[in-house]
Amino acid sequence: MTLPEACYNVAVRTRLERSYRFESAHFLPKVPPGHKCARMHGHSYLVEIIIEGEVDPDRGWVMDFAEIDEHVTPLVKRLDHQVLNEIDGLANPTSELLAVWLWDRIAGGLSPLVEVVVSETPTSRCSYRGPTR
Repeated sequence: MTLPEACYNVAVRTRLERSYRFESAHFLPKVPPGHKCARMHGHSYLVEIIIEGEVDPDRGWVMDFAEIDEHVTPLVKRLDHQVLNEIDGLANPTSELLAVWLWDRIAGGLSPLVEVVVSETPTSRCSYRGPTR
């Protein structure tokens, strides 16, 4: 597969997004006394992994979605149906810290990673774009 002729002389940069779901329980040990999130509760998490890069002119893609899966699926399996507080590095599993935890484990092997989005509910999410440079 090759790029359309109009793309031959220009770099074509695209953004890929791959979504993963898992179910987990957690509690937030550092919230103020009486806060509802101090109690054990669960979420149906949605994690979106976003990469950006130049389209390979021969293959017509930035990368195979299966390559993203190789890096992310083992982590999702590790989180699914677990108490997040019991996982190393997630003693205080806020959405923000879960996004950083995922980033730290994905970025080294998936270098075009630009963003990790963690949604606890359909209306509550956190986006992390890596360490401040």
